[in-house]
Amino acid sequence: MDPKCINVNHFSQGSYAGYDIRFSSQSDDELTQVSPYTPCGEYLRRFWHPIYINDDLKDLPVALKILGEELVLFRDLSGQLGLVHKHCPHRLASLEYGKCEEHGIRCCYHGWHFDTDGTLLDAPGQPKKLNENLKHRIKLGAYPVLQYKGLIFSYMGPIGEIPEFQIFDAMAFENMEMVPYKAVFRCNWLQVLDAILDPLHTSFLHSNIGRMQFSEGFGEVGQMDFFERSVWLLGVNTRRVGDLVWLRVNELVLPNFTQAGSAFAADGTERRLYGRSSFTRWVVPVDDENTMALAWANFGERGDPPEWNTPDGPELIEQGEVFNRNYEERQRSPGDAEATEGMGSITIHKNENLVVSDRGITILRKRLREQIRAVRKGQTPARAHRAESGCIPTYGGDTILRISRSGDHDEAQILSNLAHSFMEIQYQADAMNEQERVQFVSEKLIELEASALG
Repeated sequence: MDPKCINVNHFSQGSYAGYDIRFSSQSDDELTQVSPYTPCGEYLRRFWHPIYINDDLKDLPVALKILGEELVLFRDLSGQLGLVHKHCPHRLASLEYGKCEEHGIRCCYHGWHFDTDGTLLDAPGQPKKLNENLKHRIKLGAYPVLQYKGLIFSYMGPIGEIPEFQIFDAMAFENMEMVPYKAVFRCNWLQVLDAILDPLHTSFLHSNIGRMQFSEGFGEVGQMDFFERSVWLLGVNTRRVGDLVWLRVNELVLPNFTQAGSAFAADGTERRLYGRSSFTRWVVPVDDENTMALAWANFGERGDPPEWNTPDGPELIEQGEVFNRNYEERQRSPGDAEATEGMGSITIHKNENLVVSDRGITILRKRLREQIRAVRKGQTPARAHRAESGCIPTYGGDTILRISRSGDHDEAQILSNLAHSFMEIQYQADAMNEQERVQFVSEKLIELEASALG
């Protein structure tokens, strides 16, 4: 064909606004930067965060980065955990090559020996007087660390402000097998965290784009309601599946604790009273452009079915797909990593166009900003507190009730009313122990079901 005969005039009839649309390159630093002395970094340092899986820490030190800081994690020969600055304060050799001693760690270069709290125990080769002087003058930066059910946690804030270690009720459920896992994301922490308050994404990313990653019921676009309760931010997606109503609660406790419903125990087609979360999870910044989720996958009658407790099970629960896939596989069936990393290393919020279904995202950013600014003013950040039961109550999970469609009534309003009633029932049980809570909530749900059928 003669190139001179190609007609391009029809392109002017469409929108084709690529040339006219220009994007901002200015990131929301207040929410996205996490290194020391940044506003968000200082806020996050006022909390305990998981940093490693206990079984992965062997007899050698491990170099890692958390909140933009280069650190070394180790277990000394007495079993004590240590988390210290990466570089020895003598000549800045890396302690990842250090030797674990009966107490603490010894630098490979000149043998300086530090305890797990950073105290200098010995500086070999120095006159005795200088050695003693150095012990009082030199400190290796160190942070408190503890192990709980297979996850290693650290507090990286001012030691004089160290809070109690928070025990959420989901961390103490009986008859629940909790399997530690880690998921890595090559992007900023906030775009990973955002997804928990975006219930709509499960109807598309996990259901109608690639393969059906969980169940057909997830593909239903339900009624979305959002709730704020102290430091809890909750998104409830209420779906109708035939003669059943599926209430799925996504939960975020500031700053970065998340839970949701089950991945494989519920599909909306069978009645289920007060099922709990498939994971108990923290979204932890590595640095401004890298994040890891550290969590337990929960297997049991109220979590996900034990048959999913396989090597791949936690990965499927976390992202809908296994982690290590080739590029074509990721394109054909993207999961959470592809969605969040595809936004760029740090999402530019000014380029977004938020809508009604993004209300949870809007609430989260507003609340984070308030808490970050409170810490900048010298205030103590808001934290979740224990109820009378001794644990912190949580709400993430699934409930499926047998409630038929109600004629010509406003279905969206009916589903929203059910979501509000369900959350209020859970709130009423905050002070109860788990056994009492299960009985109370289940009885109230049966009453709610009966009244709706009434």
